[in-house]
Amino acid sequence: MHHRHSPSLASLLALALLLGAHPGPVRAAEDLPLAQARDFVGTVCDLADRRLAMMPGVAAAKWASGQSITDAAREATVIRAAGDGAVAMGLGRGPVEALFELQVRLAREAQQALHERWHHDGYHDGPVPSLSGELRPRLDQLSRELMQALYLAAPSLAGQDLASLAAERLPAGRWSDAARAQFVAALAQVRLEGPRTPARARAAGVLRIGTPADYAPFASARDGRVEGADVDLAVQLAAALGLRPVFVASRWSMLVDDLEADRFDLAVGGISITAARRTRAAFSLPLTRSGKTAIGRCRDRERLDSWDAIDRDGVRIIENAGGTNEAFAQRRLRHAQLVVHPDNRTIFAELSAARADVMFTDDTEVTLVTHQRAELCRLLPEVYEPAEKAILLPR
Repeated sequence: MHHRHSPSLASLLALALLLGAHPGPVRAAEDLPLAQARDFVGTVCDLADRRLAMMPGVAAAKWASGQSITDAAREATVIRAAGDGAVAMGLGRGPVEALFELQVRLAREAQQALHERWHHDGYHDGPVPSLSGELRPRLDQLSRELMQALYLAAPSLAGQDLASLAAERLPAGRWSDAARAQFVAALAQVRLEGPRTPARARAAGVLRIGTPADYAPFASARDGRVEGADVDLAVQLAAALGLRPVFVASRWSMLVDDLEADRFDLAVGGISITAARRTRAAFSLPLTRSGKTAIGRCRDRERLDSWDAIDRDGVRIIENAGGTNEAFAQRRLRHAQLVVHPDNRTIFAELSAARADVMFTDDTEVTLVTHQRAELCRLLPEVYEPAEKAILLPR
């Protein structure tokens, strides 16, 4: 049924921002990892392995109580709950239920192997955990964590080498080659199928936030963690929505593609509102406004003190790949040499080391960097093509 007045995720975010829905405290940067697609898939493997690692305890509890290994009602409940959770999160029911059916079977086979060994060699006495009071609550928690991990991993499964990841994360002591191959085959079928909605995000319990994380003071990564003004805002938005913020690594050249591919719900990090991006995405209300200006070595201020002095043969302009800085340079420069640098996090080191002469970037970043690096200075007083920055949202 089509709900005509159902709010979109974008409108819910806007409402949370406007109402300031009593956000919780901003989490420290050390609590905010920047995840790659491979990390999400690795988490799925780790949780599946943790589940299988609990089977000796489950087998011991059933051995001590004389309970049958097979519990058809419990198994059916676990699989059905996974399917219901999948639908709520926009995942396909069939592949998720098949993945849980596989885990249930592997768990049963592991218990059976242990009971057969104990029948033959005798059971070695030791502490027996409680099945109902300890083990099953932990298994249920693992199932919930695994569902969330599948939701985060699903958009990127097709682009990952699942076999190599499984070989790294599913140890041979618990996983046979056949079991590992079956797990990879089942995992490869999991997909996000439902539309991106607030209800889906609430069911998953997470707000996925994309960012290149290479543009201070808006968003930058340090030791695998993200920080910055846009990061703080995104964390507060997640808190206002009652969701856990999860930061997803992207690149400037792939930012809109990743948004359209449903790899995250919104993106932050000093993102300029441009006509090209507006054709494929939406934006929040503007957060700040800045324009392009030039930064270079302080010793070159007199030599490179005008546009004409910069845009001439022999001057090397360096820009990060895929963003508005590169587009500005491509559009405006006529004579200077343009060098496209793949990593925005190290681009100012290239200027300091004299491997490039000038970078055009937002005056906000120039102000920050010239405070951090005494050898770099703003070269021009002018600001070109002022633009507003905002949160990038799906259309």
